[in-house]
Amino acid sequence: MAPSAEQPLLTVEGLTKRFGARTACRDIGFSLWPGEVLGVVGESGSGKTTLLGCIAGHVTPTEGQVWYETREGDRIDLASLSEAERRRRLGNDMGFVHQNPRDGLRLDISAGGNIGEPLMRAGMRHYGTIRSLAAEWLGRVEIDAARIDENPRRFSGGMQQRLQIARNLVTKPRLVLMDEPTGGLDVSVQARLLDLVRQLVADLGLAVILVTHDLGVARLLAHRLMVMQDGRIVETGLTDQVLDDPHEPYTQLLVSSVLPI
Repeated sequence: MAPSAEQPLLTVEGLTKRFGARTACRDIGFSLWPGEVLGVVGESGSGKTTLLGCIAGHVTPTEGQVWYETREGDRIDLASLSEAERRRRLGNDMGFVHQNPRDGLRLDISAGGNIGEPLMRAGMRHYGTIRSLAAEWLGRVEIDAARIDENPRRFSGGMQQRLQIARNLVTKPRLVLMDEPTGGLDVSVQARLLDLVRQLVADLGLAVILVTHDLGVARLLAHRLMVMQDGRIVETGLTDQVLDDPHEPYTQLLVSSVLPI
């Protein structure tokens, strides 16, 4: 049975994560729809990165479920799968963009190899086709295809981040998790990267969970916003509504602490 556009791609129910006496996430619940970008904002320590880690499988939840609708129409609980089972069931259907691109790249192989490797994992074997697609994706993320054989260590931070995005998107996943994708970049580089990400998300119809502390980034990319404080969701709604007319005191403080967007 094929997945239905009328069903959420991802549904999180009662997600809780405790580290000893500290609760990093507490009873989190939400749904994410195909083609939707959900921004998760909050101060450092609010639980947003732990939440993303639980969905990605980097962190095991203490309680709760993370339901995912596969391409075949099966509804599986990601929180209950082993790492091997998760990889087998999802394959290249989920991407993860790290804040530090070096955490998401293979620095011992070329730029083209970084893009080609996920294609090989997906079963592609023809070298010419793989190389052609790698060159095409370098162009899509605004990297000169002539640099296909260069090592990514020679790239700037912004170029490494764009290469990491290409590596994640080349297999056309339906869900991409982004952890502070513009963090640590110069303002001018951030703006260029944000325009690129917004265009790729729209072109590919991606569902995205975007963790960011930058409300300007959230406004530009996210359709809907979820505000976290002390491991809880304190406010959620359409991005412009939350940022222009915040209802909760914490959200009001968060918005007023930055320059007008």
